[in-house]
Amino acid sequence: MGVPSVFVRLSGCQLRCAWCDTPYTSWNPEGKDLMLGEILGDVRRRWATHVVVTGGEPMIVEKIVELTRALKDLDLHITVETAGTVFQPVVCDLMSISPKLANSTPHQREGGRWAAQHERLRYQPDVLKRLMKEYEYQLKFVVTAPEDLDEIESILKETGADRSRVVLMPEGTNWDIVHQRSLWLVDLCKRERFRYSPRLHIDLWGNERGR
Repeated sequence: MGVPSVFVRLSGCQLRCAWCDTPYTSWNPEGKDLMLGEILGDVRRRWATHVVVTGGEPMIVEKIVELTRALKDLDLHITVETAGTVFQPVVCDLMSISPKLANSTPHQREGGRWAAQHERLRYQPDVLKRLMKEYEYQLKFVVTAPEDLDEIESILKETGADRSRVVLMPEGTNWDIVHQRSLWLVDLCKRERFRYSPRLHIDLWGNERGR
């Protein structure tokens, strides 16, 4: 938060989160194919020392390992943002894992046609445990209601995650919803000794694409 960073956003995702705020890179991907050298050249032109590889789901991209190795050759701090459902031996300084809770299952979208697939894939405890073992990590949960805490606690117990590495973030794509949820979520974080993450881009620009 607040660290100037270059975001390398990759397309494609095997999940269909009900509240996905980037469908144009996830389940309805847009954009163009770029060669690795083009991506590196664009990153090199920026002055930031941190790069965030995100998606979509970057861990399903065929050349994600090659990409992260090349970024490290540029002497950058690398964060990989992932749902924690797929393992690849990427190079990164921080594995930012966002396990998807039941609140993400798309029961309503398109008549619920994606719900069963999403529910089957969204939580992979063995993958989570391997990622947490092999990388410096944080666990970031997108929260919609106080009742989500029960599922979070269950995941922490099953995976043995370090509570000091848990980050809770309110779900929402407009300031009013994020603010309303943040009021009780901050108190929950203080009580449970979790970290809290605001949605800085929503605070600054709302749900405006490309900022």
